[in-house]
Amino acid sequence: MSKQSFPSLAGLGNQLALVAVIGVLSYAFVDQLYHGELPCPLCLLQRVGFVIIGSAFVLNLRFGAHSAHYGWGIMGGLVGMMVSLRQVFLHILPGDLGFGATFLGLHFYTWAFVGYAGLLAGLAILLMLPNRDIRSRSAFTNALGIIFILLVLANLVSTLLECGIGQCADDPVKYEGWIWLRTRYGF
Repeated sequence: MSKQSFPSLAGLGNQLALVAVIGVLSYAFVDQLYHGELPCPLCLLQRVGFVIIGSAFVLNLRFGAHSAHYGWGIMGGLVGMMVSLRQVFLHILPGDLGFGATFLGLHFYTWAFVGYAGLLAGLAILLMLPNRDIRSRSAFTNALGIIFILLVLANLVSTLLECGIGQCADDPVKYEGWIWLRTRYGF
């Protein structure tokens, strides 16, 4: 059996973290489409934070681990964490019901804060591992990268349909960009 049969610990960590990011983005996107809850501007910024972290993992898996990739992931996590904490603080007053649905008793922006904390801890641990030769061309790694890119593109299209090219509504209830396209081009 060759030494390259199984991913290194750092490779496995990057793959698992990318699966977690894909799971978070997928759940948010499915909730948006299935339950009709359009993301607010802060929610969209939190998705951007997860996209930046996921991009760092994809770069690590595709081109090899590099401290700059981890740095970008940490920066994305810190920005996303600040945005999610801002949204938590907006709804922390007694009697405030919060924004959007809950999952296991917590709002998605609170879960985003927890997710960012976990991903930042994971990024720190992965950065400290001695063997960071994790470049992988396996079918699983390629599939993860393709799924992540498709999910990012779907979220981009969804955001453009929701907000158009202008500012997003604070409490969105309809796809403004889609309405603009229909009235402008008649489809």
